[in-house]
Amino acid sequence: MIGFSDRLSREAWTLHLFSSQAARSGGVIRRKVRDIERFAGRAWFLSEMKRRGFPVVENAGQFVIFCNCEPLRRVV
Repeated sequence: MIGFSDRLSREAWTLHLFSSQAARSGGVIRRKVRDIERFAGRAWFLSEMKRRGFPVVENAGQFVIFCNCEPLRRVV
């Protein structure tokens, strides 16, 4: 069976990703690295985040995407 994300172009998948309330309000979202690699491709996704000015961190197989252009400051 073809899943929802299998029918989308990577551009459409990215638009869907950023349609969440958290993303629209400048919040934080996270996705599995393997899903991003599967649906959009790592290089394309990261270049899109750079174009948008959104910082992304990777930890434990997850990308954490800060849907704003604010600087990050590690506190611990």
